[in-house]
Amino acid sequence: MTMRTGRDTRGAAPPRVRRALATVLAAAATASILGATLGHAPVARASEPGETWVPELAVEGGDDTNVVATTGAVRLAAGVVRAQSARSTRNEGELLLAPRRSSTPVDRVTAEVTADVPPGGEVLVDVRGLRTDGTWSQWSTASPAGPAVLAQPATELQVRVTLVSGDFGASPALQRLWLAADRSTPTPAPTAPPAPPAPTAPPTVPTAAPAPAPEPAKAAPVTSRVFATRIGLVGNTTANGHVIVPRDHFVALPSRRGLSPRDKGDYTVKVCAANGRCAWSPVWDVGPWNIRDDYWNAARQQWGDLPLGFPQAQAAFQRGYNGGKDGFGRRVANPAGIDLADGTYYDDLQLRDNGWVTVTYLWTGTGPSALARPTGAPTLVVRSAPTDASSSVGAVASGARMAVTCTATGQLRAGSQGPSAQWLQIGPQQYVPAAAVEAPRVAPC
Repeated sequence: MTMRTGRDTRGAAPPRVRRALATVLAAAATASILGATLGHAPVARASEPGETWVPELAVEGGDDTNVVATTGAVRLAAGVVRAQSARSTRNEGELLLAPRRSSTPVDRVTAEVTADVPPGGEVLVDVRGLRTDGTWSQWSTASPAGPAVLAQPATELQVRVTLVSGDFGASPALQRLWLAADRSTPTPAPTAPPAPPAPTAPPTVPTAAPAPAPEPAKAAPVTSRVFATRIGLVGNTTANGHVIVPRDHFVALPSRRGLSPRDKGDYTVKVCAANGRCAWSPVWDVGPWNIRDDYWNAARQQWGDLPLGFPQAQAAFQRGYNGGKDGFGRRVANPAGIDLADGTYYDDLQLRDNGWVTVTYLWTGTGPSALARPTGAPTLVVRSAPTDASSSVGAVASGARMAVTCTATGQLRAGSQGPSAQWLQIGPQQYVPAAAVEAPRVAPC
């Protein structure tokens, strides 16, 4: 069975996919337009936008989840990896290809999949790009309806392939992946340089120093008020392959578009409770209720008639939307739009019952950000002032990403980044020691 994903007329493969792929490979060999394969090799450099390539579907390097390569295809392994928060009954596996670099920015990726897919199974291809602020864009799906389109052109891309089991647990068999990248809007042509001025006498004052490079543009992330529930499920494995431990620190959101790779904080939420405490936690699972409800996006995968920031489960519970049922046809028993692991729920936010919280989806904004690197603890304590004597107002999970406002001088601290008296402001009256944070240089407060 051949699945075609996201075809368009630009760079689309001929009807006979296997023959087309062979032709692409042969042309690449003679014309040298095919970059180094993706797979799990060092970052490759592409020659020009609009090129096509066939990545090596290698399973190695430790960043894949529940997949094996056997008899010429990638299949699900024997593990039980599921969208736990959504209470999915389907096993999953994830093949995360190494980043690929192009010489010019691209913002559109077409994918064609050659695979045997059992009834009820899926092979999903998602793409993301590295933004100018050094963070990854959210995942964009290359589907039969069209190619993956990035919000911002990027020169470095990463592809993720998710296998979902079919009826009776049968696994898809992924045999080949064909990709093409280009730019939906042409790159502006360079303008001719101005004519040099006529010779003049030497200046009598020193010329000004060159202006510093501008900081990445800042854009505010999306924030919404949603109902939060507790995940629990200790010992189970989440959709990205993380095994849930007691007092764990992560969250689940009902779409793979914001799903971080295992043990990474690429997609982090800031969750604030009514008691004033906030938690910065990575997204490591899919749910609750739905798996295609990216309600933090104006252009949603599903339920596009609902307002931005309003989960489908909430609409079903409160308004009878979709007959009061979720995307699986189940009766919605609560309006949950986010699930919290036990450590985030009990320790970071100090919640004692399910309730309403304010969630900021940090990857939907741009600007300077930092990664928590605490030593000897699963979280980094957030203080109300740049000193350990100030009150604790929340916690940042290890590896989670934070938006950084400015730096303040405070108590000298030692940490994974060395000793420092600098503290980073990550919100109003919210500070973390720079000694325990991997961060860019930002302006003083």
